[in-house]
Amino acid sequence: MFAGARARRSREAAARLYERIVAQSRRVAFYRECAVPDTLDGRFDMLVLHMALVLRRLKAEPGGERRLAQDLFDRMFADMDESLREMGVSDMSVGKRVKQMGAAFYGRLAAYDTALAAAGGALEEALARNVYRGEAPACGGHRRLAAWARAADRALASRPAAEIRAGDPRFGEP
Repeated sequence: MFAGARARRSREAAARLYERIVAQSRRVAFYRECAVPDTLDGRFDMLVLHMALVLRRLKAEPGGERRLAQDLFDRMFADMDESLREMGVSDMSVGKRVKQMGAAFYGRLAAYDTALAAAGGALEEALARNVYRGEAPACGGHRRLAAWARAADRALASRPAAEIRAGDPRFGEP
């Protein structure tokens, strides 16, 4: 197979997978039962959490599914760029905003990966800090979200990479 065809197939797979990630991150249960703020920041944080889970799963594959992971990242940030422009952010500010989002993404990616690998309340703390901006909700939404994320991480780990590549990650119910 030609390298160009492989690259095109990877971009198509990333687009399908990204659509599923976005749809899952917008599920109402996260905002109602887990008390995720239904704001631009809250939605970004849910998207990042789902991306972190999928990227963690792809990293576990031999070779790390690097091309798909990169294409998925590129698709997300192309969407962020487009969304900012649609919201009326000026062309001069879009690059700066996307750069800030990228830094936030990488920070959260590292925090969630470390927390998922650790025992104890590290994930709850990371979610309280990032999703809830340091204010863990009194209703315990951060604990429910952490429990869901741990279950989703296990569910993704059990999925064959081919099914994830096909756009079928199956995160489980929030």
